[in-house]
Amino acid sequence: MRNKIISALLCAVMALGCLTACDSESAKKIAELAKNTDVSGLESVEKEIVSSVTGAGEVPTKDRSGNDIKVPAEVNTIVSLAPSTTRVLVDLGLALKIVAVDTNSLTYKDYLPAGVKTFDMMNPDNEAIAALKPDIVFTSGMSSVGGTSPFKSLVDAGICVADIPSSASLSAIEDDIKFIGNCTGKGLEAAALATAMNASFKLISKTCESVPAEKRKTVLFMMSIPTADAPTIYSFGKNTYLDEMLTAIGAKNVCGSQEGWVSISVEDAVAMNPDVILTNVDYVEDPVKDIKALKGWENVKAVKNNAVYKVDPNLSMQPNNHVVDAAIEWLKDVYPDIFTDLSKSLEQVLKDATEKIKNIAGGETTKAAA
Repeated sequence: MRNKIISALLCAVMALGCLTACDSESAKKIAELAKNTDVSGLESVEKEIVSSVTGAGEVPTKDRSGNDIKVPAEVNTIVSLAPSTTRVLVDLGLALKIVAVDTNSLTYKDYLPAGVKTFDMMNPDNEAIAALKPDIVFTSGMSSVGGTSPFKSLVDAGICVADIPSSASLSAIEDDIKFIGNCTGKGLEAAALATAMNASFKLISKTCESVPAEKRKTVLFMMSIPTADAPTIYSFGKNTYLDEMLTAIGAKNVCGSQEGWVSISVEDAVAMNPDVILTNVDYVEDPVKDIKALKGWENVKAVKNNAVYKVDPNLSMQPNNHVVDAAIEWLKDVYPDIFTDLSKSLEQVLKDATEKIKNIAGGETTKAAA
């Protein structure tokens, strides 16, 4: 159901985006439709797309880290050294242009060309990357140690290296998506993906406003499980896109008073007494079972009420448009009743909106990879 919802929203918004940019008459009709039709959470999407596609296709002269770059006129061979970027490239229909990825991107191997080369993002083989003659190499902050980029030799060789550091906000993720699209000749499609993401979060937030402040559930997000050798828990606080996602679904982050990525003691975690525990730990067979078995946690509300859930780490920890899927996954666990209501209302909104767009366009809507 979750993927169906997001796929439908992408289809609807991609259609709006393409019509807005490519057909002025259709754009005018859609603008009129937006004024006179109540499509629930999507009433402002057309306006957002007009804003979003402004500048779509403009080739960047700086990467997301602020470094000067020169993007080739045509990009036909791509190296992606971050799984979050790889997934965006796949969504933009560029999978067949990818000649190499980082090892973590093999999560998406079913979408990638057979025999695609792989590299360790922490210790890249620049000579082997250069031998592939890529038009562009997308990197991430994960590859830089102490602020030093390991890709200087590629830059010196005249290869376009575009760095995308991990973004701290949802709006920055939208900008990352647009940047990738503008670098690869897919600016319009990327703008539509970013707008779909924005519209999705607005609809989720609007739906979750119905939760009264005093009934909002507290959530501890565990990115590690404490052991005798490593007795701390890694999580996140404010000024992170993950904290924004919890806010969007109407939950309270028990670490929300802290800043950025945080580590907390077992004692502090137990004292926080969260209503719900979400974990994206994937290095043990059954993280939910292990958390419930922690000594001294039997009276923690989440454990006592069997409200401990494993969530998909690829959806939440890769900053791209699929954080929407993650938020809906969390919503299903934290507020199952609201999730059901959102699914029903969103499905109807999308059905109505897509049908109206098709009528204006006079044909099939554009489909996006999901």
